Amino acid sequence: MKSIGLYIHIPFCYKKCLYCDFNSYANKDIYEEPYIEALLKELNYYINQGKYTFKTVFIGGGTPTIINPENIERIIKAIEKNIEKDAEITIECNPGTVDEKKALLYKTVGINRISIGLQAWQDELLNIIGRMHDRKGFIESLNIFRKHGFDNINVDLMFSLPKQTLQMWEESLNNVCSLGVEHVSCYSLIVEEGTTIYQLIRSGQLSIPDDETDREMYRMAKEILETYGLKQYEISNYSREGFQCIHNLIYWNNEEYIGAGAGSHSKIDRVRYWNYRSIEEYIARLKNNELPVEDREIISTEEGLWETIMLGLRLNTGLFIPDINEKYSINFMEKYGDVLFKLNRYELIQISGDRIYLTDKGRDLSNTVFVEFME
Repeated sequence: MKSIGLYIHIPFCYKKCLYCDFNSYANKDIYEEPYIEALLKELNYYINQGKYTFKTVFIGGGTPTIINPENIERIIKAIEKNIEKDAEITIECNPGTVDEKKALLYKTVGINRISIGLQAWQDELLNIIGRMHDRKGFIESLNIFRKHGFDNINVDLMFSLPKQTLQMWEESLNNVCSLGVEHVSCYSLIVEEGTTIYQLIRSGQLSIPDDETDREMYRMAKEILETYGLKQYEISNYSREGFQCIHNLIYWNNEEYIGAGAGSHSKIDRVRYWNYRSIEEYIARLKNNELPVEDREIISTEEGLWETIMLGLRLNTGLFIPDINEKYSINFMEKYGDVLFKLNRYELIQISGDRIYLTDKGRDLSNTVFVEFME
């Protein structure tokens, strides 16, 4: 059987954050039970195929920790015979949505990694971006997980937020790191069209830091996190040794995975397919014993090669050329010689033996690098 990753989507939230473009919904908790029934049916379809074991399981959202914890138990039990020994099993959590009972159940069913969406240390900033929690709720949630033996905890932080200063960002990094977390993800705010924050910025009611400040915040994160022993291993991710997110490494190494739940994407056997985003449509399809797949596409060799390059360069370990040559039956250095010469001349990449890495400058201009390979 193939050893792959499994993503499970829980689309329910108490409230949509102002910046959120994810497939998540507030005020639809009446759908929780029928959604879980549909999700279990989809998971059973993959289990009954007898083709896959799961080296990682990632329960994301939405906010998975707002649903009945017994439904998380039902999900894990439905797939447990296909979960590999020592698999990484993650659940996302928003501060203030977990209690002693939930944490104990998560630990009992085998969840061993927690990802907490803090985003900012300052309550002022949390309020501006529409988060439902405060700093106190984050600390309380972290302490609950520690009390129940969770020793692999990630914290998500965002920079380039409206009204966020360099001093605020430095304060966020130092305070989170001082709590001894094993992993930190740092993402620049992406203002997606159609979100509330997009409208507020467009109308002039809010403004965000300029590009120069954004890059300064990015470099500050790397510098501060490394002083706490959290080393960068991907453009936006830092961890203590041995605590890299294995599930996300599946994506960055362009490996295969299944996504279950409304709006989830899968990539198996060079085919990418995705489920209906609508909770109602997702439930209806499975109730009628149909797969909830909205569409699919065959990944061409050229597209697969470009995705491998783009994703691999996000990693600090870079691209290992012999693996790419073997996988795609090419001579990488010959095929991309002109591109490599240009990028190396502008100090955007470094070539060392059989590996190619982004430089610090290249990380700042990563999209420019990726486009060069696409062309």
